[in-house]
Amino acid sequence: MAGAPYDREDGLPPSAPPHAAADAYDPNYVPDSVKTFVVHLYRHIRDKNVYEIHQMYEGGFQRLSDRLFRDAPWPSAEAVAPYCDGDHVFLLLYRELWYRHAHARLSPLTAAHRAESWTNYCDLFSVVLHGVVNMQLPNQWLWDMVDEFVYQFQSFCQYRAKLKTKTEDELNQLKQFDKAWNVYGVLNYLQALVEKSMIAQILERRRRAWSSSPPPMATTTRAQQQRAQGARLLQHDWPPQDTLPPRDYHTGLKCLAPIDLNQQGVYTIVIGSHISTIYHYGFANLMILPGCNTLKVYITFWYVEATREFNKILLYILKYKQYHQKSPQYDQILKKNEQMYALLAICLSLCPQNKLVDENVSTQLKEKYNDKMTKMQRYDDEAYAAYDELFSYACPKFITPSPPVLDQPLTNYNQDAYRLQLKLFLYEVKQQQLLSGIRSYLKLYSTITISKLAQYMEMDEATLRSILMTYKHKMHAVDSDGKIVSSADFDFYIVEDVIHVVESKPTKRHGDYLLRQILKFEEMIGELEKVQLD
Repeated sequence: MAGAPYDREDGLPPSAPPHAAADAYDPNYVPDSVKTFVVHLYRHIRDKNVYEIHQMYEGGFQRLSDRLFRDAPWPSAEAVAPYCDGDHVFLLLYRELWYRHAHARLSPLTAAHRAESWTNYCDLFSVVLHGVVNMQLPNQWLWDMVDEFVYQFQSFCQYRAKLKTKTEDELNQLKQFDKAWNVYGVLNYLQALVEKSMIAQILERRRRAWSSSPPPMATTTRAQQQRAQGARLLQHDWPPQDTLPPRDYHTGLKCLAPIDLNQQGVYTIVIGSHISTIYHYGFANLMILPGCNTLKVYITFWYVEATREFNKILLYILKYKQYHQKSPQYDQILKKNEQMYALLAICLSLCPQNKLVDENVSTQLKEKYNDKMTKMQRYDDEAYAAYDELFSYACPKFITPSPPVLDQPLTNYNQDAYRLQLKLFLYEVKQQQLLSGIRSYLKLYSTITISKLAQYMEMDEATLRSILMTYKHKMHAVDSDGKIVSSADFDFYIVEDVIHVVESKPTKRHGDYLLRQILKFEEMIGELEKVQLD
């Protein structure tokens, strides 16, 4: 049964020493514990026992990987075939786990291994698209499969872009496997799976139904299998933002449009899916502005949207991350959590919206990035450097999806896409820095003459008037009802060359504050009750 203890073997033949090197690995040797694992997993998949499959996938596979294959591959699919009746689809799933483990634990991976993984994904997805799939998999496995597919595509693009240190044999392998992980092939498979699942149409029908009565939470029944897979694809950075042409984040947001982020549904069942969705959605909103003049009508709409969604997911992680500490995805959850705090710091520095940020999230943000946010409020070189540092840490892994030209001299171009996105972002920051300087001065005064502020800003009065109108224009957004509203934390008007500043006072929510304090006291009382006095 899933969860039963396995034999503590080292994955090597009995004659091998207990700590034999990874190069002693025999792909045809199958330890008894692996035989047991394969037999039980195959039986549960055949019986469509989703609960036991999940237990073995998240528990048994990870435990065996840590015990027996920390620095070595799992036995080959051919070696375990006798223990699953040679089932073709099961062996495709096993190879998917095999290559995922290899990408996570083994280094360096050759172009041949990467190409073989691509072929296995093609065969697996072809079965889903054109075959009769008589099985059910847990939502977590479906999500991880698509997540790994995109990750391996990114990893291969990075690998083949580092040409400077490639050996002659590695270059020959790149030429041999030039069709592997082709960007059009990757996108075609993802698009075909989305269309096969009909998830966009299903979500549209649900959206219309939600207006009258909310549907029950999604479950993992057979009828929902393909739509669950489709939802994973639809929201998993699809099309991958890192593969879109520069500035085309708007297309990424349009592809995500069928999913209502404010509604609980299939994309929120798996925490990794939920977090990845909001991370890429928020980042796309942050980056939609650089270079896109047609979208700058109401600049704060995009920053406000990113801030609102980052705040919600960070608050969710803050409340529930302790329940995922034993999950294999826990490290990734923490990494995305830190990256989104950095992106939130950028959003609030470019467009202050503190009223949208929960007190607990705000406290965490100040502990992590208070110094950098103080620097980013200025408009000098230190502010520029702070934006550069946070963006570099928090951005996705940008790639150049086109294959390399394998001519001499060989150069590395794996950082080209990242540098382009960073350049576009910092260009937008530079434009915003003048507005940030205006804001800094206006926050100090209730009234100030235009001539005096122009002197402080070291510019002529005509230029300052233009910047003031630009600030006024950009600090407005369109709300959900289509009305134009101010999203700035203060307003100003000019009368006879005098600027009058009106600072808005946020409404204090005393009830929320009291509830938070009550919960804190209850937690303290609970901890005190656990203490046993001598």
